[in-house]
Amino acid sequence: MIKETIMSSAQRFRVLGSLPAAICALLFLAGPSYTQNKVMGEIQFVSATQVKRHSGIWVDGQYVGYLNELKGARKVLLLPGEHEIVVRGSGYKDFAKRVLVEPGQKQVIRISLVKDTRVQLPTATGEVKIEVITNRAAVFMDGAFLGPVHDFGGTGRALLISPGKHQIKIALAGYQTFETEINLIANQKFTVKTNLVKGSITQAGPQIKEQ
Repeated sequence: MIKETIMSSAQRFRVLGSLPAAICALLFLAGPSYTQNKVMGEIQFVSATQVKRHSGIWVDGQYVGYLNELKGARKVLLLPGEHEIVVRGSGYKDFAKRVLVEPGQKQVIRISLVKDTRVQLPTATGEVKIEVITNRAAVFMDGAFLGPVHDFGGTGRALLISPGKHQIKIALAGYQTFETEINLIANQKFTVKTNLVKGSITQAGPQIKEQ
């Protein structure tokens, strides 16, 4: 059962993302066998700033996690061939790159995000905290990517949004997408709580709002 409760929170603002999404059946995260490692190619992401390190990563349209976590046991391994990498950060324009993955080889992608001047802070705000056990899942509002759940729950972390109705979506590969609608008044503080249900990779393909 979905539970939504009101509670106090600190401030943080996340907005914006673009480009359409699809489904990728070629992505593997974590622990393949030695034989698989010889076939798969590794993608390593590098970014200079903390803000960019919490940007979301899509491979062939499928959200795989946020930049700072995709290493070690969660490193990105892909089958050989061409793949599309998209990086989305709140308040930034999308970074997109096509890469040709070679068997058993590592490629380093250096992320460079540019501020999106279309982003405007709301003049009156409500505060929303998001609590999900799987805190690496992606959070969307009104079709736009905001960031990982990690950024919107716990001490000192929350989402500031304009009063009114908003669609909230939480998605992660391997889980069913959670969706709900909230209706905030100015200065209201609200918490969305849910547990993502295990499901197929095809059940976690959130569509991205074109800007």
